[in-house]
Amino acid sequence: MKLAKVFAGVLAACVALGVVPAVAEAAAAVPVMPLGDSITQGGSIGGYRLDLGAKLRADGRSIDFVGSLADGPASMPDRNHEGHPGWTIAQIDGSVTGWLNTYHPHTILLHIGTNDMYGSDPAGAPRRLSALVDRITNLAPGTELFVATIIPIRFADPAVRTFNAAIAPDMRAKAAAGKRVHLVDMYPSVAIADLPDGIHPDAAGYSKMATTWYNALKAVPGSIGGDPQPPTGGGPCTATPRIVGTWNNGFQGEVTVANTGAAALTGWTVEFTLPGAQSLGQVWGGTASGTSVVTVKNANYNGALGAGASTTFGFLVSGPGTASLDAATCTSP
Repeated sequence: MKLAKVFAGVLAACVALGVVPAVAEAAAAVPVMPLGDSITQGGSIGGYRLDLGAKLRADGRSIDFVGSLADGPASMPDRNHEGHPGWTIAQIDGSVTGWLNTYHPHTILLHIGTNDMYGSDPAGAPRRLSALVDRITNLAPGTELFVATIIPIRFADPAVRTFNAAIAPDMRAKAAAGKRVHLVDMYPSVAIADLPDGIHPDAAGYSKMATTWYNALKAVPGSIGGDPQPPTGGGPCTATPRIVGTWNNGFQGEVTVANTGAAALTGWTVEFTLPGAQSLGQVWGGTASGTSVVTVKNANYNGALGAGASTTFGFLVSGPGTASLDAATCTSP
């Protein structure tokens, strides 16, 4: 008891002096909202949230699942979520504003559309999902929104495939427009054999979902804590890369080039390296050479940057392995 009083006195003195002890400097947990239907809720086993939380904690990440519901085994350290059994896209859309205002998630994991596939209007589901994503990104533009293709349904797989094929280009277009939307290709992660009732995964299927979510989160700097990838440069400019969308065997990236000098730039050159067997595909906002070690020079319309000005170019990458971008270097001209 005396020791506790002494510690309390020391802490109070430190606060009064403006000194914060190391124990009080621990970084706040990153609020992550699992959002969707019963596949997010996960029944009594906690769904993908159980293994995903374990992977993130083992990786040293401090995250906090947030939401108005709590499910999973009593031993599960973090049971909160917004997975509503039986809900459709429209129902999530009708409530998401309140959840965003209450929980302020830094990152959202969205898997929704399963119940729409055997509803009255499966063909309209991609349009409804697009509206939901727009609502989230308009209300919370700084939130990292990971949107998954939905996993198979044994008795409605053609509808699922049609839905996934429609939402993928739409999500990539939103990312290309600057929204923090990241496509996660969840469909191939779970097999029909992993669905005992044809809809919901068993523990093995949920573990596969957790791995896919984990890899997607790791591919987007800052989405699960830590500083976003810092800019680096070899001259009066910096190049800051980030991944804006991922899918099976590919991802979309972008690099922001900024003039950090006092004088205007007349051109810039950025270089970065892709891992393993991945190679560069389409590029916009610049002219590229190389497929693994990549060099991108400015386009004819964005090479002139005044002091403090910036521009962004984007690109697609294909090939096996986890999506990742090493630090990029920038030189001028």
